[in-house]
Amino acid sequence: MHDEAARAEGHPGFLAHHFTDVEQQRESAKLGMWIFLLTEILLFGGLFCAYAIYRSWYPDMFHNAHKALDLTLGTTNTIVLITSSLTMALAIRSMQLGRKNLTMVHLVLTLALASTFLVIKYFEYAHKFHLGQLPGKFYTYQGIEGTNPHIFFTMYFAMTGLHGIHVIAGMSVIGWMLYRTAKGHFSAAYYTPIEMTGLYWHLVDLVWIFLFPLFYLIR
Repeated sequence: MHDEAARAEGHPGFLAHHFTDVEQQRESAKLGMWIFLLTEILLFGGLFCAYAIYRSWYPDMFHNAHKALDLTLGTTNTIVLITSSLTMALAIRSMQLGRKNLTMVHLVLTLALASTFLVIKYFEYAHKFHLGQLPGKFYTYQGIEGTNPHIFFTMYFAMTGLHGIHVIAGMSVIGWMLYRTAKGHFSAAYYTPIEMTGLYWHLVDLVWIFLFPLFYLIR
């Protein structure tokens, strides 16, 4: 009923009643998303600070422990996520041009790349579980020199694990955007939810770009 009334008044159906025009609605959505992303940055920022403190206390241990990580898998995951940012950006651009099917293709590719990232991370985690390279009191591995190597893996699992949760959350939202796109909810005139999803996904990718050198490229 609201959509019909809005169209009768000359307003597009996707324009919420509390906004005066489409641009105001879009700018409000962007502001809300940037505020949300700021809270995410604060969340990861605390972990980055903890990482910096522990690394300053145990520099040699961090250097020795990082050798237990698989650089090839880490590099592959970095390439996968960077590529997923590209496909997400292409999805937004395709909808801006009104190309629904191409938008869906790029969203599917983004989901496929995100799934690839998680599968690779699963194999990394499984190998560490098998060796006993676990956080805290569960650490049983004896092959790393240095004091308290479990601290490195505690930070590793905490930060990459939290990032993985964000990847799963992002995939859920992207899947929802794919469903809504298929249902014809978006067009060249209205694609704000896809654009906001893209902003979130770019943050997820950016966090990994910081995590990769901090854990895999220690010198």
